[in-house]
Amino acid sequence: MESLTDTTAIITGGASGIGRATAHSLARRGARVVVADIDADAAEVVAMEINQEGGHAVGVRCDVADETAFDNLKAVALDRFGSIDVVMNNVGVLTRGLPDHLPVTEWQRIININLLSVVRSNAVFLPLLVSQGHGHIVNTASFAGLFTYSYDRLPYAATKAAIVQLSEGLHLYLRPQGIGVTVLCPGPVATNIAASLPGTFGPEIATRGPGEQFPVLMPDVVGEQVAEAILHNTFMLYTHDQVRDVLVERASDWNDFITRRTDQFLTRLSLVTRTD
Repeated sequence: MESLTDTTAIITGGASGIGRATAHSLARRGARVVVADIDADAAEVVAMEINQEGGHAVGVRCDVADETAFDNLKAVALDRFGSIDVVMNNVGVLTRGLPDHLPVTEWQRIININLLSVVRSNAVFLPLLVSQGHGHIVNTASFAGLFTYSYDRLPYAATKAAIVQLSEGLHLYLRPQGIGVTVLCPGPVATNIAASLPGTFGPEIATRGPGEQFPVLMPDVVGEQVAEAILHNTFMLYTHDQVRDVLVERASDWNDFITRRTDQFLTRLSLVTRTD
């Protein structure tokens, strides 16, 4: 998109973290924003912040697991602002537990919220964007969908990997029709996503991150990255450029990569055991 001025953006999970930061970044560039979140009060607070800064926003309660949620968002956006130009599917929840302890119901919950919410969003918004011949979609994935660094949150990682693939397919289909697609793959970012954890299934385990070379970013930094990616029609948006080195390393010899990762984990586990 050449400009965000006088466009309308819908952001799910917009009341906190990356969603909130992106809402402010888009508003500063002239977009009207529908801040959608399961926390209605928090969504309204973000909308109020934008309005007080001279922008235009509305807060809407949205449970992306609800079959009617996106129809409601579409109606609100068109009624309030008259158009829909940017849709950011940004909701993501976590679960935690060893693979042999995670119940099937947890897999179902994570898939329904993280992945099928994007499918439901597409079902509502793609026909509109295709018919008007312009717009932009942002799907939030994760480093966890690009390479494996833990096994205690496999449903989350699996859904984020699926979102990467879904986004690539959408790009192939939609870009020739004038619609941009960005897949946002954040590394460590200071958000409240851990609040979605229901507790640990099975024994307590140490949480592992993608690597010490990836510092924790503030959401405002990522919000600006998203706004610029929309304006430049960027498909793959890494929050940390260093991840390319990891992906090149894996692609060069995937078998060796996963073997070395496993050996590194066993070494750390041995050290922890001896320390205990």
